[in-house]
Amino acid sequence: MAATKEDVLKFIEEFDKRIEEHHQELTDLDQAIGDGDHGINMNRGMKAVMEKIPGVQDKTITDIVKTVGMTLMSKVGGASGPLYGMAFVKASAKAKGKEELSPEDISEMIGAAIASIEKAGKSTTGEKTMLDAICPAKEAYDKAIADGKSVADAFADAEDAAWKGVEYTKGIIATKGRARYLGERSIGHQDPGATSISYLIQSARAVAEAK
Repeated sequence: MAATKEDVLKFIEEFDKRIEEHHQELTDLDQAIGDGDHGINMNRGMKAVMEKIPGVQDKTITDIVKTVGMTLMSKVGGASGPLYGMAFVKASAKAKGKEELSPEDISEMIGAAIASIEKAGKSTTGEKTMLDAICPAKEAYDKAIADGKSVADAFADAEDAAWKGVEYTKGIIATKGRARYLGERSIGHQDPGATSISYLIQSARAVAEAK
């Protein structure tokens, strides 16, 4: 089943709701190992995004997703702004010229986001970052689609994999961002970026299941 522009708009709205609901949790997680502002920054960024959406909701999927990215880059401080922002911008390019997104288009957009995060953060999986959630999520999504599952079921598998990735971050040492200065003391704490990414995947699942 293809995702329409309306689905994309609902996805952005769902993510805003989840960031609003969980921003204190994300901030608390970040205070334990990072700058202590991930939830606050993401909440401010998504509020700015929602203010911009009415001006672009009649434009293309690419325009809408790119607007999300550009807004996050300009409004979100710390490392998460550039990482999230560029991820949306790079993902938007994969939707160019498309009025609907196939399951494969969605996979390509997630892949472009991952490549952007890897490049900007000079990071890979196993370093206690958002990649530890989004990479296994994409693998689970792709496998589900290849197995003939629906997009909703694929995102359900992706979300499950993302949360397992979050759990995984608790047991590893941070080697990126401010958390790297803690060394072994970062063990036992889950990564806030991986957590917010899991809410992103959860948002996509909610929209897919509502279709």
